[in-house]
Amino acid sequence: MASTSGTKSDGLPKSLSRKMTRMRTGGAALDAPEDEGIDSEKLVPSSLAEIIPILRVANEIEPENPRVAYLCRFHAFEKAHKMDPMSSGRGVRQFKTYLLHRLEKEEKETKPQLAGNDPREIQKFYQMFYEAKVRDGQYKRKPEEMAKIYQIASVLYDVVRAVVPSEKVDAQINKWAREVETKKEQYVHYNILPLYATGAKPAIMELPEIKAALDALRMVDNLPKPRAQSTPNEPDDRDIAIHDLLDWLWLAFGFQKGNVANQREHLILLLANADIKNKQQEDYGQLENDTIENLMGKILKNYRSWCNYLHCEQNVNIAYNAADRQQLQLLYIGLYLLIWGEASNIRFMPECICYIFHNMARDLDGILHSNVYSVSGGTFRPAHQGEEAFLREVVTPIYQVLRKEAKRNQAGTLSHSKWRNYDDLNEYFWSDKCFKLGWPMDLKADFFVHSDEIQPRNEVFIHQPNNVTSGKRKPKTNFVEVRTFWHLYRSFDRLWVFFILALQAMVIVAWSAGGSLSLIDEDVFRNVLSIFITYSLLNFLQAMLDIILSCRAWGSLKKTQIVRYLMKFAVAAVWVVVLPIGYSSSVQNPTGLIKFFSDWTNNWQSQPFYNFAIVIFMMPNILAAILFILPPLRRSMERSNFRIIVFIMWWAQPKLYVGRGLHEDLFSLLKYTLFWILLLISKLAFSYYVEILPLIEPTKLIMELKVVRYNIGVIISIWAPIVLVYFMDAQIWYAIFSTIFGGINGAFSHLGEIRTLGMLRSRFDAVPRAFTKRLVPSSNEDVRTNHLDESLERRNIAKFSQLWNEFVNCMRMEDLINNRERDLLLVPYSSSDVSVVQWPPFLLASKIPIALDMAKDFKGKSDIDLFRKIKNDDYMHSAVIECYETLKDIMFGILDDNDDKKVLKHICYELDSSIQQNRFLNEFRINELPNLSSKLERLLNLLKADAEDVESYKTQIINVLQDIMEIITEDVMVNGHKIMERAHAKTEDNDSKEQKFGKINLDLMRNRSWMEKVVRLHLLLTVKESAINVPMNLEARRRITFFTNSLFMKMPSAPKVRNMLSFSVLTPYYKEDVLYSEEELQKENEDGISILFYLQKIYPDEWSNFQERVKFPKTVDAAKDETELIRQMELTRHWASYRGQTLSRTVRGMMYYRQALELQCFLDMAGDRDIFGGFRAVDLNYREQTALAANSQAVADMKFTYVVSCQIYGQQKKSNDPRDRSCYQNILNLMLQYPSLRVAYIDEREETVNGKPEKVYYSVLLKGGDKLDEEIYRIKLPGLPTVIGEGKPENQNHAIIFTRGEALQTIDMNQDNYLEEAFKMRNVLQEFQKDRPRQRKPTILGLREHIFTGSVSSLAWFMSNQETSFVTIGQRTLANPLRVRFHYGHPDIFDRIFHLTRGGISKASKTINLSEDIFSGFNSTLRGGYVTHHEYIQVGKGRDVGMNQISLFEAKVANGNGEQTLSRDVYRLGRRFDFYRMLSFYFTTVGFYFSSMVTVIIVYVFLYGRLYLVLSGLERSILMDPTVLQSKSLETALATQSVYQLGLLLVLPMVMEIGLERGFRTALGDFIIMQLQLASVFFTFQLGTKAHYFGRTILHGGAKYRPTGRGFVVFHAKFADNYRLYSRSHFVKGLELLMLLIVYEVYGESYRSMSIYWFITSSMWFLVASWLFAPFVFNPSGFEWQKTVDDWTDWKRWMGNRGGIGIHQDRSWESWWEFELEHLKHTDIRGRVLEIILACRFFIYQYGIVYHLNIAHHIQSILVYGLSWLVMATVLLFLKMVSMGRRKFGTDFQLMFRILKFLLFLGFLSVMTVLFVVCNLTIGDLFAGLLCFMPTGWALLLIGQACRSMMKGIGLWDTIKELARGYEYVMGMIIFMPIVILSWFPFVSEFQTRLLFNQAFSRGLQISMILAGRKERAASSHS
Repeated sequence: MASTSGTKSDGLPKSLSRKMTRMRTGGAALDAPEDEGIDSEKLVPSSLAEIIPILRVANEIEPENPRVAYLCRFHAFEKAHKMDPMSSGRGVRQFKTYLLHRLEKEEKETKPQLAGNDPREIQKFYQMFYEAKVRDGQYKRKPEEMAKIYQIASVLYDVVRAVVPSEKVDAQINKWAREVETKKEQYVHYNILPLYATGAKPAIMELPEIKAALDALRMVDNLPKPRAQSTPNEPDDRDIAIHDLLDWLWLAFGFQKGNVANQREHLILLLANADIKNKQQEDYGQLENDTIENLMGKILKNYRSWCNYLHCEQNVNIAYNAADRQQLQLLYIGLYLLIWGEASNIRFMPECICYIFHNMARDLDGILHSNVYSVSGGTFRPAHQGEEAFLREVVTPIYQVLRKEAKRNQAGTLSHSKWRNYDDLNEYFWSDKCFKLGWPMDLKADFFVHSDEIQPRNEVFIHQPNNVTSGKRKPKTNFVEVRTFWHLYRSFDRLWVFFILALQAMVIVAWSAGGSLSLIDEDVFRNVLSIFITYSLLNFLQAMLDIILSCRAWGSLKKTQIVRYLMKFAVAAVWVVVLPIGYSSSVQNPTGLIKFFSDWTNNWQSQPFYNFAIVIFMMPNILAAILFILPPLRRSMERSNFRIIVFIMWWAQPKLYVGRGLHEDLFSLLKYTLFWILLLISKLAFSYYVEILPLIEPTKLIMELKVVRYNIGVIISIWAPIVLVYFMDAQIWYAIFSTIFGGINGAFSHLGEIRTLGMLRSRFDAVPRAFTKRLVPSSNEDVRTNHLDESLERRNIAKFSQLWNEFVNCMRMEDLINNRERDLLLVPYSSSDVSVVQWPPFLLASKIPIALDMAKDFKGKSDIDLFRKIKNDDYMHSAVIECYETLKDIMFGILDDNDDKKVLKHICYELDSSIQQNRFLNEFRINELPNLSSKLERLLNLLKADAEDVESYKTQIINVLQDIMEIITEDVMVNGHKIMERAHAKTEDNDSKEQKFGKINLDLMRNRSWMEKVVRLHLLLTVKESAINVPMNLEARRRITFFTNSLFMKMPSAPKVRNMLSFSVLTPYYKEDVLYSEEELQKENEDGISILFYLQKIYPDEWSNFQERVKFPKTVDAAKDETELIRQMELTRHWASYRGQTLSRTVRGMMYYRQALELQCFLDMAGDRDIFGGFRAVDLNYREQTALAANSQAVADMKFTYVVSCQIYGQQKKSNDPRDRSCYQNILNLMLQYPSLRVAYIDEREETVNGKPEKVYYSVLLKGGDKLDEEIYRIKLPGLPTVIGEGKPENQNHAIIFTRGEALQTIDMNQDNYLEEAFKMRNVLQEFQKDRPRQRKPTILGLREHIFTGSVSSLAWFMSNQETSFVTIGQRTLANPLRVRFHYGHPDIFDRIFHLTRGGISKASKTINLSEDIFSGFNSTLRGGYVTHHEYIQVGKGRDVGMNQISLFEAKVANGNGEQTLSRDVYRLGRRFDFYRMLSFYFTTVGFYFSSMVTVIIVYVFLYGRLYLVLSGLERSILMDPTVLQSKSLETALATQSVYQLGLLLVLPMVMEIGLERGFRTALGDFIIMQLQLASVFFTFQLGTKAHYFGRTILHGGAKYRPTGRGFVVFHAKFADNYRLYSRSHFVKGLELLMLLIVYEVYGESYRSMSIYWFITSSMWFLVASWLFAPFVFNPSGFEWQKTVDDWTDWKRWMGNRGGIGIHQDRSWESWWEFELEHLKHTDIRGRVLEIILACRFFIYQYGIVYHLNIAHHIQSILVYGLSWLVMATVLLFLKMVSMGRRKFGTDFQLMFRILKFLLFLGFLSVMTVLFVVCNLTIGDLFAGLLCFMPTGWALLLIGQACRSMMKGIGLWDTIKELARGYEYVMGMIIFMPIVILSWFPFVSEFQTRLLFNQAFSRGLQISMILAGRKERAASSHS
């Protein structure tokens, strides 16, 4: 190996080397290319992670000295061998084998360059490296560069020691190495603050607020030094340096160093940002006491509230006047942050953290006050000390509890009631029982002991504290999530009570003869009072549900809570008895049961008793109403911890830590109360007059008929749909009222005031003033200065130009505009040379040409008339003056001769004086101005052009210049020749006339500012009317109009960047697209359509702008250079990725925040010269060379942090999968591109613990280095965090510790941001500081989103409009007036301190918190938070664009809402909100999905009711009755159900918002176009998706995250794919409804008019058609014949394939069928019974239809029904025989099987012949038999599936499976046939393409197909 004459004896033996050389084991590492450097990130096993820095150094120095790189790798190999000599770790043997082979190769290929042997070579290289880079580097290089250099120097010295014997190492090298080790800690890789950097301090470390925070933290001299526990290897009193308070806490409590370093920077930035907020820079000395006081108050507010709730004394002991008060406060703050930073999953349990802090604060107090133990007298020591003691002894045991509970849920499939989630375990700490855990925690305590536990095999835990004994399962805490719809009643009982009582009262009133006026009648009023009996029954139901649904939590409840439940039940039961008795005694002339009760109570004063009973019964409600109008009193009572108040409130609500005092201020209460009173009045009036009253007369009529008198089913059939509509239509009324209120609110918010370019032009002159008012911080000097001061106005316009031009240039870089449009939109940075405001050229389009024409055609004699016409147009007046003054400036600049300048000056003087003296028309010939203009245009074109031949170019300019002067003096000016004569008279040379204006200065053309004037003047002279429509791109127009409009909206004033709130952005990322690869962009689908082609057609203008920007060669020949091709493809990849939903797009958008802050900080700090000079416009690179730029960057660093949580980044590094490797490389490139971007990930390492390999997990933070990533912080975790809860919130939670600031914006990775919106971030953050009623500060700021995927397809447009209406008008109404806005995803901004101390920014319990985002809103509200919504700022958002993607997304949301229904958060909010706020909460969350499900149920109930009427003959008897024939009221009754079709009104918010922001004419047009593009079909289809998944989730579970894939849908989904996705949710239900409609039509046709039938059922036919065929209508190329044939072949293959273990559901019907039944495997007995009961509805068909068969001969005997079952059994037996025969004889006994089939066929023919001939069977009976028996078979199938275990036990499961396969074949055929028929007609496919995609893409698709056909023909002709 290496020529190490002095290699140490413990090196690698040669024999072992030879042995390892022969070991050639396969593995990933061996596949690495030998000609590349070792990829230290990919190949090195996690157990050998320590050698990664060595390999990085080797790769770094290899170009400089390959031999030293070889020595480094050799050292790495030796170190790896020492770490794992037996190669037992995963991947170690493969890695060592690969590295050994590489070393053998390099040993031969590399030779020493600096010396004769390796020892001297490495020493020489070290010396050169030190002298060149280390010695003076600290004064020349940045801290991050020095960190890397010191790391290399440290590794090189290790290599020196390994290669050179210690006695031969140069003494100077040893001295340098010691120096390097000493200073190395000062140059560690840092995040934001280089705390230990020496030499030239970075600008951020010179900020006074940072210095003050550092000084405060470094006050440790007066603290007692903690006595660390001694270890065998170390003395008791170690001399450990303590630099600051966090070092002291680390030594005292055993926190991790990475955690300490992370929280040190976190705390410094918190203190610095909080302190500077209200201070000036010159005021700095030290931190204000209020700063630390307020920060401590925020951080410990939840802890103090927890202590008060539990009536325990706080352990934060700080005397008010203590001298070291600041220091003590910082210690407690630091302690809390260190606990939180290392708590891992426990961060989701805020009160558990309070418990830990409570005990550690007591330890801290003991250390500080040098307490001694009372018994031993020894010095006090904290419970946990030593390296990683806190993690090992506090966090890990609690994590193990979480881990074991999570394992119980069996990946979310087990019932919630059988395991404890995060909330259950956290709520354990809401009781004083938690103090029984003790401190140190007793690991044998009840909390840690698990039962019913089965230890899995091969399960290795980090910490196993005790052996667990079996016993009873631990009870749930406070609440049990049971799968039942009764949760809707339990959580929202007041809503259901109100509607039920209102319905009862309305029916009673309507039933009386006088209608609504009869309420004043005494008897009617007495009947109405019976609603209180109903109320008592409903109360009894509620009390019973409370007991039943919470029984599994009784083990954890206090006795007082259990007593409350039982007393509630007992009181409710008493009222159920008392009220009916009281009512019966008040009824006159009683009969029956009422007479019995009346006689029993007639010795009472019966008449008033019922009334008194009502008053007493309603007393709690009366008290609640009184408290409702006194919200401060109710709020203070609920939040009080006084025991007497708690006792008083005990009956009203159980004592809970959260959900207390959820009452708004009186004004807010009045607003949403008014909203709901108006809504309820409208809803009840409509229900009474439209739904209930019309049914009363026909109901009375029907009940009088003999055929109906004793048949209650008829009444139920008629009333049931209406009752369901009554309960559902409040959702429709909510849509109407929210639309009205939201529209009014939006109008008052100034939304849509600037929505077109015309409106923009008309108000652009006010934009700079609005900009100044909103976005420019106002200083005291500005306030004192008169607002009319011209200098101040110019300064503000200059600031506006800076931001406006950045915005315009940003749009150019995004290719939304081209170069010409950019020039037309730019505003000059400085207008000091011009006396008027210089507006953007697009506003001045055609103004100069029009002015010239106006002057030329002017016939008047007075100057005043001409100038009045010009001044009438302000923009024209400005353009004329600007042109004159700019031209004068350019001419003076270009003339190099003083005499020439004097001539020009004289001309200007004549012009100015003639205008002032009103003699302009007399002294100037204005009809010659157009000629002058054309010459000026020629001059400007020359000045803009690039000069190839300088002399020729100069001559051309001189000639044109002389022509211009000649035209001015000879043609335009009347006396111009005199000026020239005077000029020539002063010269002696007679030839000087020819040389006049011949000297010019071309050096000015290198002056960028001067050239901008030339370009602008050229635009003003030449731009035509077309510029009025600039920009042409619709997205650019939208952004410009929204930005300018937002400047006129109400928003807080902007503070200076230095004084603004600091914030972070957090984006969770898993494995989505980062940047599209070349292969992905160019891969063509079956139609030859690639993603790149698709994007080029969808965004044609942006593609052409992109080509103009990057200057692509127009011909292929010009791009032969390979480097150029690579550059083009790289740019194209970025262009395409920025139009998809990729991480790179999100990162680019979020980094606009930093760009905006830097610019705004520059404007805050810069002087007038810098601002007017156009700092950004001059030279973007020179920012690095100015202190101003450095300070701007430093402040931006302090205010903004962006963290992307790439959960599996570490796995992607080491993966062999090309896509994973691509993701890793692209993420790395993002870090290198954006230096302030941070990436957090979960690193998995294999470490040896007690001699055994064990997986260890870390949270790691990275930043971009020189070429690779650099690790900043590494914090060890107690285990893998993502296995406990839902993936996304766990991913966010592990990374949240690396965020900074007082605010946190959550951004998903399919979002975008805009630079112009980033300018308003200062303003929106001020909302946290804004004064509000009750001094409430918002905890979540809701922001609106712009859905940027709307242009991709018609479906994307529908989804975009739907989402836009929700994130604008929907959330606007939720926030104001309803006060129930929560967190619905991104991009909301959180009060970071509030949420990090209260459980984080999401909840993560498995399955129940599937919709993790909204639960953070619930949690924030329950804990006293406050959510607002702001629409003056927006963030981009992508949505799913394909039918299947959208359906998966809707399914996930419906799943999530189903789980929300079961959750404790919804229950608590539903019970704790006041009545009207509860209504708002219900109808905007789970109520919407329940109403969607009820809408579908209405159709079922109506049709099954009609099925009952028509098959029983009752409908015929009723309609043919003479009494009914005379009345038309029954038709009204039959049609009343169609009221539910008002669901179309749910589209109202969409129309209102489009109208508000884009005009109502546009809204109407969009609505019509959407209907023509079948939007109604789409929304009806999605209604089925919502109903199916919401209902199934509540009944059976099965909620899960459904990855939709966010790509572009340009591919055709196969029929089998659609069938799998929609079979159960839509197709089965659609076919059932189709059968119901057919039966209703066929058996009622003889006596019912078709018009009534179609009027009643038209909407249902539409629903059926939508559910059955929408997936194919919206499927690209869904009706293309060849694809239809291929789909049929694929579907048949899929249906025929057998399933089995490992066979995916895409491959086999059997595997898919088993997967579809998963929910029944895990459901409980209630779910199975309900499935069986619901399946029994299909037996109705057989029972009804069989008596209508001709073969039945109108016999009504039960034998007919019995014979039908015999026929059914025969058919099933026949199918079973065929199935068994195929299975048993189909292969080996083919002939026997054929004979069997033939015999069965003969038997079938014989039976049918007998039935036709003897029994009068008809063809109609055959079809009727299908309608009769098919549903019966389906019912048997459903029952068999529900009884899976029993079916398997009796051996019928295979039969069930074959029956299911048969039904799937039939359903597939029915659905597929219409597709086949439509595919025959080519125009259908073309129409569909036009329907799905916009015209640009449709044209492109047709062209592509034509070209593809040409290619095929060409290929065939060549062959």
